[in-house]
Amino acid sequence: MKKILVTGVTGVVGKSTVEHLLKKGVPASQIIGLSRKRENIEELAAKGIEIRIGDYSDYNSLVAAFKDIDKIMLTSAVAFTDRSAHHYNVITAAREAGVKHVVYMSIMRREGSGRVMPEVTESDIFTEQLLKSSGLNYTIVYHPPFADLLSFYYGPNPYEHGIKVPAKNGKMLPATRDELAEAHAEILSTPGHENKTYSLGGSHPISFSEIAKILAEIKGQPVSFTTITPEEYIDGIVAQGVSRNVAEFITNWVLAIEGGEFEYQSGDLERLLGRKTKTFRDLMVTSLE
Repeated sequence: MKKILVTGVTGVVGKSTVEHLLKKGVPASQIIGLSRKRENIEELAAKGIEIRIGDYSDYNSLVAAFKDIDKIMLTSAVAFTDRSAHHYNVITAAREAGVKHVVYMSIMRREGSGRVMPEVTESDIFTEQLLKSSGLNYTIVYHPPFADLLSFYYGPNPYEHGIKVPAKNGKMLPATRDELAEAHAEILSTPGHENKTYSLGGSHPISFSEIAKILAEIKGQPVSFTTITPEEYIDGIVAQGVSRNVAEFITNWVLAIEGGEFEYQSGDLERLLGRKTKTFRDLMVTSLE
């Protein structure tokens, strides 16, 4: 019986991937969740999902957790950790344990742009190269910005404060974490994805200036849009109590969006889902009700 293991199962993307595997008819007995802690696993365990404890920084725990596993969904490590070392441990442990196929969640990069996103790009490239040379079957899925977290960039109350970002009309193709997790589940549960890459941009291009217009239309209240300098944006985030290095990290995402790093439309996500992704307007109408 082939088994699928999903790492980071207590996080939103990992948990949602497991839930979509169940919806697609994969028996709970064939799904394993990996967590580095025993907290917040009760809901999945109640559905019959076996939870194995393993830590990206503990190689031996990974080898043990990957026993009898056929496919692994490698949910990428978070920024401000040693992502390269963590991913190296997962891929090397997978090979030692006899895993056949690893799916890796990377961040979209525009071909030929040369942009380096600190804390992300170099470790993503390292992981992809390691995976391709590992002898394992691989699938690399490139994620766009998360549509359900875009307010992270423009603030929680745009109706009062407006949207002030170091951007003008640069577009992105966001998708929700749930849509991306559903695509993961499709790849994990069906054949034919070996040694392929998928760019999972959403169906609807949007810019921060368009976000301001849409929010204004939804509530019939004005939302001002102002282009500010990266330094002003960083200072504004720091003023909210965020550390400067995190503020700079967030700013790099906005600058990448403005630079078109996430606007490539491959159609891959629509094909995996069998439908178009939700629009930002639809998401906001639901959340603002």
